[in-house]
Amino acid sequence: MLMELSIRNFAIIDELTVSFEEGLTVLTGETGAGKSIIIDAIGLLIGGRGSVDFVRHGSKRAEIEGLFSIEQPVSEEMKDLFESIGVSMEEEGTIVLKREITMQGKSVCRINGKLTTLGILRQVGQQLVDIHGQHEHQQLLQTEKHGMFLDRFAEEKLKKAKVEYKNLYDRFQKKRQQLKQLSENEQQMAQRLDLIQYQYEEIKQAQLQPNEDNELAEAKRKLNNSEGLYQNVHGAYEALYGDGKGMEWVMTAMNQVEEAAELDPELEKLKESVTNSYYSLEEASFSLRDYYESIEFDPEKLDAIESRLSEINQLKRKYGGSVEEIMEYYASIEEELDTLTNREQRLDQWQRELETTAEDLFVEGAHISSIRKKAAEELKHAIQQQLKDLYMTETLFEVKIQSALKEELTADKLVTNHPFLRSGIDVIEFEVATNKGEPLKSLAKVASGGEISRMILALKSILAKHEGVTSLIFDEVDSGVSGRVAQAIAAKIHTLAQGSQVLCITHLPQVAAMADIHLFISKKEKSGRTITDVRPLTVNEQTEEVGRMISGIEITDLTREHAKELIDQAKVKK
Repeated sequence: MLMELSIRNFAIIDELTVSFEEGLTVLTGETGAGKSIIIDAIGLLIGGRGSVDFVRHGSKRAEIEGLFSIEQPVSEEMKDLFESIGVSMEEEGTIVLKREITMQGKSVCRINGKLTTLGILRQVGQQLVDIHGQHEHQQLLQTEKHGMFLDRFAEEKLKKAKVEYKNLYDRFQKKRQQLKQLSENEQQMAQRLDLIQYQYEEIKQAQLQPNEDNELAEAKRKLNNSEGLYQNVHGAYEALYGDGKGMEWVMTAMNQVEEAAELDPELEKLKESVTNSYYSLEEASFSLRDYYESIEFDPEKLDAIESRLSEINQLKRKYGGSVEEIMEYYASIEEELDTLTNREQRLDQWQRELETTAEDLFVEGAHISSIRKKAAEELKHAIQQQLKDLYMTETLFEVKIQSALKEELTADKLVTNHPFLRSGIDVIEFEVATNKGEPLKSLAKVASGGEISRMILALKSILAKHEGVTSLIFDEVDSGVSGRVAQAIAAKIHTLAQGSQVLCITHLPQVAAMADIHLFISKKEKSGRTITDVRPLTVNEQTEEVGRMISGIEITDLTREHAKELIDQAKVKK
């Protein structure tokens, strides 16, 4: 649930903070006051497309921040999402989303103060808020989107089958692409074979070892610095055990402190410190001696190392930036070489594998289709009931599912003329007959604006419980209706708000009267600039606003009576 929204320097909004609660919150106001701007801001907050046009004139950036509460217990899907992106909720089960858009068009996204990508913000945001407006009207008019609505309805039943299908589909497409590449004209294949044979032999002859370049570079560095190393390490050893007689002086000091400690026990710790230092220095001096004795002066070895490094660097320029990358490339062309050398056998093998995958894919697609057909019947009856509640009693609704497979195909034809879509093997279309006696036709061709609004509301009433989103936003989905239909839509929206949160921008007094919270959006001038203001209405103010929505600018006593009656009726229905 969206608990609080803060907006700064966004369009005509200077600075605005709005708190929200459960139930139905209605936003009304005059045209141009900024109602849709607030919904636009929420849309951007959950990952919508940004634009510098949203940044308020004269400002460097627009900022939108939202505090959300997560319904407890948290769904497994939400838990998995948060774990995958490394986001943790606060102890009280809240999460903060923030988005900034600069004048340069840069978008900065944060979740609980942690920088994140727009894609991740969108994933989280769309789990929290579902916005419905004209874009969803358009989706309902696009036949290719009808399958999406059906699959949402049957999501739980389809989940496992769709995962299986997707894995098979990806394997099928990858194998088809490989087969296509291998089947290209023989001249290209012969040229490719000559090239990778040469590359294969060149890398093979080099007999590279893992991390060889780094080890050689270290050996070269030591050989180049061998003279300086010898002088310094040998000099250190001589200072301790040679003419400098450093160790003799430390031993003298150790013996004298030991004698002093026998006279004064307080020097015991100091004696131990000097003694330990002597033996540490002695051990270090022996290590220095071993080191300088191991230093090599070998110009021939240095030449060999430089020659080998030159050979490796030449291979790097051709095949990769490191020995590991060259070896990975070698492994890949070794497999390709085997494929091209045995091209005919590999073509036969891959063709058989592809046909087997195609058959498996068709079986899984048919399984999905059977689940969809059962779900389509359930959705049809559920929609039919919802439409009756919305005074579309004569409307018939049908989910038409046709197979993309036009005829029964053998395994080889499943490959060449395959019917597989990314979503399955079905072509899905919603059909309606809005008047009695009329034949069913595509929803996109026969529905009016008001009918589409009611279809959206009917679908949302059914799908809301399947989508797990606790904040629904309706942006003027009640357009094109009036009278008793408007009353039915108002009741339906309020029903959706029970146990969840619904924000609704509306021009219908019937919907406004059903509000649990009524927010009024207005614009005013401040310092010569237009700004948007949002405030909750009192009972009397709500009556005035509903009256304005009924009659327009001039509100009469009769209008107030009508508005009060409408609000009282809404209270009874609630």
